[in-house]
Amino acid sequence: MKVEVSAPEEFQGSVVGQLNQRRGTILNTETAEGYLTAVAEVPLNTMFGYSTDLRSATQGKGEFTMEFARYSQVPKNEAEALMATYKEKQAADQAARK
Repeated sequence: MKVEVSAPEEFQGSVVGQLNQRRGTILNTETAEGYLTAVAEVPLNTMFGYSTDLRSATQGKGEFTMEFARYSQVPKNEAEALMATYKEKQAADQAARK
């Protein structure tokens, strides 16, 4: 997802740090008239709950928009975890049918 965050300059460290924690790639940051605008690409599955975290980190003064940017391959470790969960569920479903 393409995420654009606006917040007062004083919260720049928190905003950029949160985007990095969510495996975001910062594309651009600008400051104008005391406000920071950060543009990043962030995986959708890590964005759930971001609005609450952003409000907490910026004393309610930060806001963001999000739009689809592109599809991307899932990192190998996450893909393996998803496949393991799927196989466990399949095994449980088959055991329940017997």
